Amino acid sequence: MRPELQISLALAFATQAIAQAQPWGQCGGNGWTGPTSCVSGWCCQASNEWYSQCIEGSCGGGSTTTTTTRTTTTSSRTTTLATTTRTTTSSAANPTTSSSGGTCSGSSATVNQLQGYGTGTTGGGSGSGTTVTSCSALEAALSGTTGGVIRISGLLNGCGTYRVPSDTTIVGVGSNSGMVGGGLYVRRVSNVIIRNLKLSPPAKGDAVNIDGSTRVWVDHCEFYSLGLVGGKDDFDGLLDVSHGSDFVTISWNKFRDHWKGSLVGHSDNNAGEDTGKLHVTYHHNSFTNVNSRLPSVRFGTAHIFSNCYTNIPTSGINSRMGAQVLVEQNHFRNTKLAIVTNLDSDYDGYAVHRNNIFDSSDIRITQAGSLSSPPYSYTASPACRVCDLITASAGTGVISV
Repeated sequence: MRPELQISLALAFATQAIAQAQPWGQCGGNGWTGPTSCVSGWCCQASNEWYSQCIEGSCGGGSTTTTTTRTTTTSSRTTTLATTTRTTTSSAANPTTSSSGGTCSGSSATVNQLQGYGTGTTGGGSGSGTTVTSCSALEAALSGTTGGVIRISGLLNGCGTYRVPSDTTIVGVGSNSGMVGGGLYVRRVSNVIIRNLKLSPPAKGDAVNIDGSTRVWVDHCEFYSLGLVGGKDDFDGLLDVSHGSDFVTISWNKFRDHWKGSLVGHSDNNAGEDTGKLHVTYHHNSFTNVNSRLPSVRFGTAHIFSNCYTNIPTSGINSRMGAQVLVEQNHFRNTKLAIVTNLDSDYDGYAVHRNNIFDSSDIRITQAGSLSSPPYSYTASPACRVCDLITASAGTGVISV
């Protein structure tokens, strides 16, 4: 073969490689000017009019229904309501059967294991600690610079909101301990564990508010209020992470019957404090009859895997203000917007999604994310099993503490 022909062929192959999108990358959509094919072994699959993604293998089928696109212009911004896609299959190339029937393979995560960005959190250690049975006793136990291990026995009513010091573990005794009409404020501290508690927030305030803190693990709790009654501002959030907090894991919890679920990043105007922080992992949680914020993420980085969403009337995962989210192995059931990147803020967020199941649930992704592999090892449970697994193994009374 002539040298000049070899060079031409090499350039042709190189150009073709450059023109192919990488695994999990964007490969199409309205206004997309990048590559429209994927590397070998990956297929360009449409999520909606605005976003197509490279999925491993041959693209699976599934019925889709699209809605119309409209643009609304206001004096301060232009809001594009992208076409949404409703699907009843997995976004994986070869979707497995959902928990409603059929076979489902794949390993499951260990129930009593800390994974994710919060790895390394030790709390108050492994001692027996102090057991409290009243609000005053809990307040006293939390009054020091470190709390050690604090065990709440029984449901404490109307305690108000208490600050939590560094190096503290707060756990519930048995399956029916915690706070009703009270909250825990984790502000500017580090190394805190909250486990096995029933938590219903006060009328004004969060059940758990993580504010400017690092290394926090919230695990096997149940968060709830009165349900979707009254106004959405009658209560605040169930579990919020704000003001540059970092390295947080939220695992094996049940969130139910509330307006505002879990907010990561409290304001569109807090980029200076939040950018580069707010690394949060959500795994093996259930969200049932919660209106929105599951989570809502501004500026931060969230890995959201193996969760179960049921009857979510407004939005599930809301990536906004440049946030990066990786969404994998979740099961969405009757969730109006399971994943959305252009809702409620002036700037869109980013999302990568893979191996999820969407049953009567929509997605609206306008920007492909760059978070395709988190900087830690983890074990996800397959989407086809997570709802049954979480029903049996999340919430209070499951683990020994």
